[in-house]
Amino acid sequence: MKTPVAILNRLVPIAVCFCLAGPLSATDKKIVLIAGTPSHGPGEHEFNAGVLLLKKCLDKVNGLKAQTHLNGWPKEPKAFEGADAVVIFCDGGGAHLALGDNHLKELGMLMKKGVGLACIHYAVEVPKDKGGPEFLQWIGGYFETHWSVNPTWEADFNQMPKHAITRGVKPFKVYDEWYFHMRFPEGMKNVTPILSAVPPEKAMSRPDGPHEGNPAVREVVKRGEMQHVAWAFERPGEERGFGFTGAHFHKNWGNEDFRKTVLNAILWIAKMDVPVGGVNSSVAGEDLQRNLDPKASKKP
Repeated sequence: MKTPVAILNRLVPIAVCFCLAGPLSATDKKIVLIAGTPSHGPGEHEFNAGVLLLKKCLDKVNGLKAQTHLNGWPKEPKAFEGADAVVIFCDGGGAHLALGDNHLKELGMLMKKGVGLACIHYAVEVPKDKGGPEFLQWIGGYFETHWSVNPTWEADFNQMPKHAITRGVKPFKVYDEWYFHMRFPEGMKNVTPILSAVPPEKAMSRPDGPHEGNPAVREVVKRGEMQHVAWAFERPGEERGFGFTGAHFHKNWGNEDFRKTVLNAILWIAKMDVPVGGVNSSVAGEDLQRNLDPKASKKP
């Protein structure tokens, strides 16, 4: 039998729509974290729990206030007022939160004001004709169907580029649904790869499809070419974007280097100084069990 506390922990994303830790001072950086509605099976695409976990870690950073909006696009009319950065973790494709109503236009106005933007996992996928051109300008890349792929594989990040986002991040391996063969600007202009690895040939075991494979990606995997699964982007005027394709599996937030990469990136897109050793945070096993969406178990 589940205890009342355990039940409450699982219901938090449903009961809470908005959370801001303490009053916002004139010098604080404001981060708006947006989580999508429940998706996939237990422990997968845990958008609400993931966003709340990131907030828990960010709340320990001086000079920063993290504001969360769960289960969909912010409903508060002033949600983005004074925002320095926006982080989106949701389902993508045609159901992407940014495509509803006038949200794409709303994001565009924020980008013109110099607000940073980060998209996590499925949130990097938008249609080629709606969202694709914008994401190329805002975060420097996106998942394009029939070009990019989404296999699950263990990525070995054995080398870290020199960048503020990689401060304190040690080489690591993580099994996740790492998207690759992303659509980037011509010549990778203004894009800095952050996490890169060589996918195994078994990553192309599925037949061709919108997410599974295509002749172009099969060739680059066969040649053993490095693939970029997280990247930083500097827009004109020093505005910043970040794409991160991992986090299909919620448990991976328990990996310190995986988590630190994203936390460092959030500070970076908000134009904050990233500490020499990166953002320090601690996540225990019980933290990973909190705020999970109530989902039915997958059928065998």
